[in-house]
Amino acid sequence: MTALQQPLTLANVQGTATVYEQGAHVASWTPAQQDPVLFLSRKAVFAEGKAIRGGVPICFPWFGPGRSGDRSPAHGYARTIPWRPVSATDEEAVFRLTEADLPEQARAEFPHEFSCEYTVTVGAALEMKLATTNTGGEPMEIEEALHAYLAVGDVRQAGVQGLDGVSYVDKVTGKTDMKQSGEIVISGETDRVYRSGGPVSVVDPLLGRTLRITTSGAADTVVWNPWEDNARAIGDFADDEWTAMICVEAANALDDYVTIAPGETHEIVYRLEVGSI
Repeated sequence: MTALQQPLTLANVQGTATVYEQGAHVASWTPAQQDPVLFLSRKAVFAEGKAIRGGVPICFPWFGPGRSGDRSPAHGYARTIPWRPVSATDEEAVFRLTEADLPEQARAEFPHEFSCEYTVTVGAALEMKLATTNTGGEPMEIEEALHAYLAVGDVRQAGVQGLDGVSYVDKVTGKTDMKQSGEIVISGETDRVYRSGGPVSVVDPLLGRTLRITTSGAADTVVWNPWEDNARAIGDFADDEWTAMICVEAANALDDYVTIAPGETHEIVYRLEVGSI
């Protein structure tokens, strides 16, 4: 496998982040005088064509195996191919992906003309905006997610707040009519698509901080942790790392897919901030 080039570093007095061209992948973000906020596996593979385990992968043009349940690769092609850098400063980087950048197989499976522009803004907050324009002549259906891996002291002690009373699909049990009661406490394998776009907070007593997530353009919030047994089965994920992370993702998935008319643009935004408990 060919190793990736060194990531782009965005650094200013308020925070530092690294972004790889492959997948326009935000691999790290550390606000000034604070601990890292994004989880990155110590077994992550940094090679061409491989998704990076941790940080913020971009899922596009489908989520997981897609609405049909048989799409491959999981979460689409956008996270495993290079995005073209458009501009970069100490605070902001912009990347672009079009259908011309996709491999031949991907163009056959997703036969649409499009332009994705991804803007990463770094400071005391981390903001990521994915703007997808339909540059073709027919309506285009997409699923998408900003698949953020968040670092926590111990996921069993952290709580996810902001989704009380929200209905969700439980992808572990296959149940589609679940409803959240109170805060989310992770006590086993968790893979849920909540039909709400936030705001959401991850309260972490062990690290003494609250991670605040606000989104726009997202109908869903996905919460995921593989738990112990599944962690052992993931090759680029150390066996003991499941306790140190939780994914809280902004998404348009399953029945909440997005239809973009010709010439129109859809935007999904994920903003992450750190506060006290």
